[in-house]
Amino acid sequence: MFTVGGSQSTVFCIAPLATAARNAGHEILLTADEPLLETAAAIGLPAVPTPHPGKPAARLRALLELAGQWPPDVVVGGLSYVPGLVAVETQALYVRHYWDIVPLRPEPGITPDLERLGLSGPPAADLFIDVCPPGLRPSPTPGARPMRWIPKNRQGRLQPWMYTRPADRPRVLVTAGTRNLFLHSRSSVIRHLVDQLIAAGAEVVIAAPERAAAEFGAQFRDVRVGWVPLDVVAPTCDLAVHHGGAATTMTVLNAGAPQLVVPDNDYSRSVARALTDVGAGLTAAPVPPDGDRAAVEAIAAGCRRILAEPGYTERARLLAAEIAGLPPPAEVVHTVEELVASR
Repeated sequence: MFTVGGSQSTVFCIAPLATAARNAGHEILLTADEPLLETAAAIGLPAVPTPHPGKPAARLRALLELAGQWPPDVVVGGLSYVPGLVAVETQALYVRHYWDIVPLRPEPGITPDLERLGLSGPPAADLFIDVCPPGLRPSPTPGARPMRWIPKNRQGRLQPWMYTRPADRPRVLVTAGTRNLFLHSRSSVIRHLVDQLIAAGAEVVIAAPERAAAEFGAQFRDVRVGWVPLDVVAPTCDLAVHHGGAATTMTVLNAGAPQLVVPDNDYSRSVARALTDVGAGLTAAPVPPDGDRAAVEAIAAGCRRILAEPGYTERARLLAAEIAGLPPPAEVVHTVEELVASR
């Protein structure tokens, strides 16, 4: 049983391990909140609906009811306490699958369940799978099982520009993952950043969901705006400017491209700090909702710095080489099998 929620990126993050388990002949089931079921179907994972992670007590009840109908041998989850509690209740193996950048979030509303199970905090995982490359880990978790990051995205018909690198100029990707553009305040704000990047000699690609693409596409005829398969396009980019989401960050790292992160919450600030500390990217302040020319100038200046100084790309490529050297999901599935067999 794989548990995800809140963002499409959580589906993309867990898909390689789920697919490897399925390919090894195991029965799998993905549980996710309703808006994510379409994403799961699009990448071929069987999924059932559960409440949003913002309602942990309701989510726990729903997963325990599901486990009564479909008893799992292994429960796999990420940042939430809930997967571990389901594993404790069902006596299943608990596998925590995430990257060691941010801790588990406190979840109000499940204290009675913790007390009922005699716990004062989240259950300890039987196995922690960490996809973070060693050079980026702030403090490695003892006993963590490393696993190679395999990018996963929705797919569609590709166009040649998506998988070919421009011959005469750097390519800069601007994205906020599956959310709206992080520079959503005014089109003039985005226009100013685009103008700055083009003036620096770059080709600009804006990866955005359909709603944002419809809003901005007609205004920016000199850039590519719309659906972009990040796993395909990232290897053709010289820089990615984004919000600091896990799937976006790791997919760009896997491609060996440096990053400029514009974080919008504590999670993405942790991601931005880790990248900046190892020299594989920079951090910039978000643009206020009413627009701020100075904030956009700072983002553009960071982009110019990364494009001009090869050290950022060199360090990003070192991290990509580390990722490539980690065990693939198929090997990790074998580790899980051994743990189940030994119980």
